[in-house]
Amino acid sequence: MPRQKTPIIRDRSCHLCQNALEELDYKDVRVMQRFVSAYGKILPRRRSGTCHRHQRIVTQAVKRARIMALLPFVIQ
Repeated sequence: MPRQKTPIIRDRSCHLCQNALEELDYKDVRVMQRFVSAYGKILPRRRSGTCHRHQRIVTQAVKRARIMALLPFVIQ
């Protein structure tokens, strides 16, 4: 009988909730890179550890930073 893998449950808390950040500035590239993968994709909630409300704010900020050419759309 094959052994089933047990899921690893990590206790991740929202980075933005911990630091009491309500607004996320799209011009702050260092903070933005925390939520973007090495390929330039926006990390999902389960990987980044953000709450639902802040994930929506992160997504909007990353998209705005891409349009303003602060973050690349695709990293080759």
